[in-house]
Amino acid sequence: MILEVRDLVTAYGLGAVINGISFDVEAGEVVCLLGRNGAGKTTTLRSVMGLTSPRSGRIEFKGEDITGRQPFEAARLGIGYVPDDRRIFPDLTVEENLEIVRRVIRRDGQWTLERVYRLFPVLTDLRANHGSGLSGGEQKMLAIGRALMGNPTLLILDEPSEGLSPLMVKTLIEAIRQIQREGVTLLIADQNVKFARRVASRGYIMEEGNICHSGQLEELWANEQILRRYLAV
Repeated sequence: MILEVRDLVTAYGLGAVINGISFDVEAGEVVCLLGRNGAGKTTTLRSVMGLTSPRSGRIEFKGEDITGRQPFEAARLGIGYVPDDRRIFPDLTVEENLEIVRRVIRRDGQWTLERVYRLFPVLTDLRANHGSGLSGGEQKMLAIGRALMGNPTLLILDEPSEGLSPLMVKTLIEAIRQIQREGVTLLIADQNVKFARRVASRGYIMEEGNICHSGQLEELWANEQILRRYLAV
């Protein structure tokens, strides 16, 4: 098991946002957290990455307790993270955005500039462009490429399909499949179940900080009652 989350409780102020959830991700899987906006998906990912400190519970990465670790520690252990707002550096070029992660994280591995450019060929022609001049889809590709430059064994993507054109979503699906084939495990949070079932094998449905259902994506997709109640499909 690459990631184990047990009885996770995360709160902002006096109110709990995550209410004692537990889930697992096995090495080589693509697993998706599903749910509407406000269900607790982002807070769960931030808790795993160390951006939000859990109030209680336990998070293990490759058998090591990382509960409450700082984000840079999680990154150096092999967790890559792409937030929903991408957070690229607008004043740096595409290539500088990619290179800075390699220099800071300092993890050896297969992901190099050349590998990222092969995954997202459009970035090759944009390598000298500043981040501020990229479209939303181009920024999404850059953010994923930048996370890969840290050579993660687990890549976390928060709402990757949000706001993308159908063509860009297709590109993203192909990229995620390739990343998985390269041996990277993925944990994805998204409210688009149609997108999720094309990339993930298993899913957990969240509502109000709880996990309400879990199972194979195809099984969840076939359950119209669950889709209508929790995902408004």
